[in-house]
Amino acid sequence: MKIGLLGFGKAGKAVANVILQSSDFSLEWILKKTDTLDNLSAKDILGISSPDCATIYSQSTVDIKILLEEHPVDFIIDFSNENGIHHYGKVSASKQIKIISAISHYGENEVRLLKELAKETAVFWSPNITLGVNYLLFAASLLKNIAPGVDIEVVEEHFKTKSGVSGTAMKIAETLDIETDSINSVRAGGIVGKHEVIFGFPYQTVRLVHESISREAFGSGALFVAENLKNKQKGLYNFEDILRPFFFGETAKSFS
Repeated sequence: MKIGLLGFGKAGKAVANVILQSSDFSLEWILKKTDTLDNLSAKDILGISSPDCATIYSQSTVDIKILLEEHPVDFIIDFSNENGIHHYGKVSASKQIKIISAISHYGENEVRLLKELAKETAVFWSPNITLGVNYLLFAASLLKNIAPGVDIEVVEEHFKTKSGVSGTAMKIAETLDIETDSINSVRAGGIVGKHEVIFGFPYQTVRLVHESISREAFGSGALFVAENLKNKQKGLYNFEDILRPFFFGETAKSFS
């Protein structure tokens, strides 16, 4: 299955690294904002031997419609920014290309656009595309259901320059129906990402922790989604839709 990747920052490079080493997926091209690496191959930049083209293009020099016609793909994986969906969304959906978005934050306009695109193709969006975080969400929801009156605090830790509260922490708060005031943010050094959910019971606590050791976790998560999205019909999906079959015994595709 052929993949087009948006974004070639730290996360995008890590995702490209994982795709290039996959035998089930082919990285056809990468589309980035600037033209500094135009027409180079990501596999040469990352030092990976692969049969994939992985050619890098710039949004400023390449028309997305022409790119999709000359280099068709089955999936677009988006690690760019919240505005990226406006650049490729409509033309991709019109070609029934499946969209996997790992953007941390979307505004109301972007969410509305995702819903419109989902009327034409399969669209997946998760603020955090790592498997571990989404397993944490399932476990946390189960514990909250067992003890609905428990005190809950969320701690999120990220690299020094990350601004705002993480989208993952916001998703945890939404899932557990707690106020965002219960989110505690730590910014230090080069922490890739750590999320902890603390359940405070009388006389005891339970802590659920997920920590990203490497940004390659985003890549393995994205390919897991692609594997399980490939046979989905049009619609807007999230990680709960992808993981539910694994928890309740329905047919699903695993990815290792």
